[in-house]
Amino acid sequence: MLWILFLALCGLLTHTRADPGALLRLGMDVMNQVQSAMDESHILEKMAADAGMKPIKGITNVKVKDVQLPVITLNFIPGVGIFQCVSTGMTITGKSFMGGNMEIIVVLNITATNRLLQDEETGLPMFKSEGCEIILVSVKTNLPSNMLPKVVNKFLDSTLHKVLPSMMCPAIDAVLVYVNKKWANLNAPMPVGQMGSVKYVLMSIPTTTASYIQVDFSPVVQQQEGNTIQLADDGEVFEFPEDYAEGSSQLLLSATFLTAELALLQKSLDVYVQDTKIGQLPPQTTKTLAAFIPKVAKAYPKPKPLMTQIRINKPPKVTMKTGNSHLHLHGTLEMFAARRQGKASVSLFLLETHFNLKIQYSVHENRLQMVTSLDRLLSLSRKSSSIGAFNEKKLTDFITDYLREAYVPVVNDVLQVGFPLPDFLDMDYNLAELDLVENALVLKLKLN
Repeated sequence: MLWILFLALCGLLTHTRADPGALLRLGMDVMNQVQSAMDESHILEKMAADAGMKPIKGITNVKVKDVQLPVITLNFIPGVGIFQCVSTGMTITGKSFMGGNMEIIVVLNITATNRLLQDEETGLPMFKSEGCEIILVSVKTNLPSNMLPKVVNKFLDSTLHKVLPSMMCPAIDAVLVYVNKKWANLNAPMPVGQMGSVKYVLMSIPTTTASYIQVDFSPVVQQQEGNTIQLADDGEVFEFPEDYAEGSSQLLLSATFLTAELALLQKSLDVYVQDTKIGQLPPQTTKTLAAFIPKVAKAYPKPKPLMTQIRINKPPKVTMKTGNSHLHLHGTLEMFAARRQGKASVSLFLLETHFNLKIQYSVHENRLQMVTSLDRLLSLSRKSSSIGAFNEKKLTDFITDYLREAYVPVVNDVLQVGFPLPDFLDMDYNLAELDLVENALVLKLKLN
């Protein structure tokens, strides 16, 4: 779709990776769909309609009709942008200078270099055509053949070569204007629920090679209060794998960037659970807990309901290896015994925990979605206890089951907010194939 050409623009826009974030590589699979930009804008038809208002020496009552559907050929120009050739044809009619009706069937190529610039006011990418030329492929006329050598050739040389560039070259500029308007929201902040926003910022001129255009984003992750979450620069390698088919297109999101986005949700990951019946777990009472810590039975001979508070006290961290990804959570788990109504519950113990969750990624409505499942409880240590010393390692299975049944569903509920992807016009990320590589999530872009 029209967005395709725009993707090229963006692609041309940035290559400095001061901050790890997101990378876009645009291949010719995307770029070759740019023909739809001209189709959607109906620009050649508009040019043809306007042509009738322009005088052509030697022809009166000029009309242009039968404009052929353009065929667009694109090639990357390393270090510059895109070379564009539009092949089309049309019929020019009017009253001939010789008297009678004249009909000229013209087949031509419009060529131009589409150089990518950056709008000084908005910072957005902007295509601008340069060096537009009209190449006549063939010309047929209904004039008598014995007039061709002298009259028609002179007419073509003195008229068509002068008139056609001013008639047709504006089509290139008009299409680019049409395209440029379609990505005005590229660097607009996109909300992450009520917690903050993400903005994809283009930082510099992109890299253009003979095979693709690469653009680097330095995303801005901002909390609702206005504070910006800095992307950690931990020296991790973040680059495109080399095994993708030439001409294909991908979007890479770094683990560091996803970590920053998840930091927006940190407060939402704190929970206080009061239910005594949770999933497949045994009743959450002091009697159940006493099976792991005998001192609980002495302190509470009559079973009391348990309540649990989990706090995440470090920003969540995403790690990625080829084929798998984990969410690491560091926090505290405090368990309470409920008392009679009106009396405060009693803290039994406070544990420091580190556990990780497996992450499965998908795309829904152009937002990146995550669903987690418990992988492992990595560490468990006692920070305080009102029931005296006990071996917290004996709670490993109990806490693991609790996290799986009671806490992971809460995490998945929070993650349903989803994370916005770069707004590339009509790019349908729902069609993308997802893959995990070292330190990055890859979205293999697909077209309708």
